[in-house]
Amino acid sequence: MTNRKRDSAHAFAEWLHTRLTARGYDLTGPRSGGKSRFAEDSGLSPSTVGRLLRAEPVTDTDVLARLAAALGVPLGEILVRAGVLSEEELGAVRAPDTGPRRITPEDAAAELGITDPQARRLFINMTETLQRTPRPNDGRRGADPQPGAQPK
Repeated sequence: MTNRKRDSAHAFAEWLHTRLTARGYDLTGPRSGGKSRFAEDSGLSPSTVGRLLRAEPVTDTDVLARLAAALGVPLGEILVRAGVLSEEELGAVRAPDTGPRRITPEDAAAELGITDPQARRLFINMTETLQRTPRPNDGRRGADPQPGAQPK
């Protein structure tokens, strides 16, 4: 285990110990009953609670989700405190960059696998022409009459 992960696991164990003690769980000794009582209250196994308190890394998201629910803490905070995600990674998950991705006709041809030079030129020219051509009814209130339709 790397030093960073070990430090993270120890910090998480200390944080959890403080939280459980503040909630009234007696963690003063192996027979104090607090660990077993929290395990029962949270739906986690006593061995899992013990591993968490001994600073053994637990990265199972189901376990961490149950822990978050039992403590009334957002799962994201637990994932960061447990060292599963960094603050930056959590931020990226919470607010992903979903802005529109504009690509050039050349990029589109490459992504579509159009490698023949003549086919590429045709594709690029057609795409550029379509990009310059206004769509029907753009900026106009009424639709053009259908061919053969009689004016009213």
